[in-house]
Amino acid sequence: MSILIDEKTPIVVQGMTGDKGSFHTKEMLEYGSNVVAGVTPGKGGTEHHGVPVFNTVKEAVRETGATTSITFVAPAFCADAIMEAADAGVRLICSITDGIPAQDMMRVKRYLYRYPKEKRPMMVGPNCAGIISPGKSMLGIMPGHIYLKGSIGVISRSGTLGYEAAAQLKEHGLGISTSVGIGGDPINGSSFLDHLQLFEDDPETEAVLMIGEIGGPQEAEASEWIQKNMKKPVVGFVAGLTAPKGRRMGHAGAIISKEGDSAAEKAEIMKSCGLTVAPNPSEFGSTMAKVLQNGGRQVA
Repeated sequence: MSILIDEKTPIVVQGMTGDKGSFHTKEMLEYGSNVVAGVTPGKGGTEHHGVPVFNTVKEAVRETGATTSITFVAPAFCADAIMEAADAGVRLICSITDGIPAQDMMRVKRYLYRYPKEKRPMMVGPNCAGIISPGKSMLGIMPGHIYLKGSIGVISRSGTLGYEAAAQLKEHGLGISTSVGIGGDPINGSSFLDHLQLFEDDPETEAVLMIGEIGGPQEAEASEWIQKNMKKPVVGFVAGLTAPKGRRMGHAGAIISKEGDSAAEKAEIMKSCGLTVAPNPSEFGSTMAKVLQNGGRQVA
């Protein structure tokens, strides 16, 4: 099985006819994703890559039954695009867009939390690589050919480290059930916790690889939750061991601002909660292989 998306998931691409939207829509279609609609205001009634284009997400959902959206919309307008998708009844919203102002994301979060929990859309991103269930569907910008279908769940704040993990797992003959890039911004749509629960409930996910970064409390909170709630083994990693305090590293979320934000502190918390921590990014695959060989128990 997979979480979030599969080969039947009907997808609407917001910003499909733009440069980036057009390129990645083509990639998703070639991978086998069920892209049923695009949205570009003013271009309704046309087709792009053989897919109908609508003026609004509401029209696209009504005409095609799309349940999932991906946004390739400029940062200044992306918050409105996300809220439009939620208003149209989309259940899963993936935002690739980098550079959305933090205040806009605060507005989006407040808007989404107006929905009752059972009707609240799941949001992945922004500033993320997206979601892929290998061999089934790709909702994002990742290179699909490096992902082998299997039973390892991957959750990563870093898109490129998610790719690295996929390539290494493949080298060790270990496939992925679903890989989720939650994004590196300080305010994102969903956290490690949201997806860990889904992987724990998925009968065909055997183990999970959780890739974090400096900045914020997400990794520590997730590790404590894993210790109390997860039966499946989790391998962790935190990027940024040499990052100096107070300096932003790469993007808005990667900054050590207080105690507990550094990679070393997060890695120690992971270990104390029973996770096996990969020593460096070149050992994602080998560490996971050792944990599985050890019956899922923690490896020093």
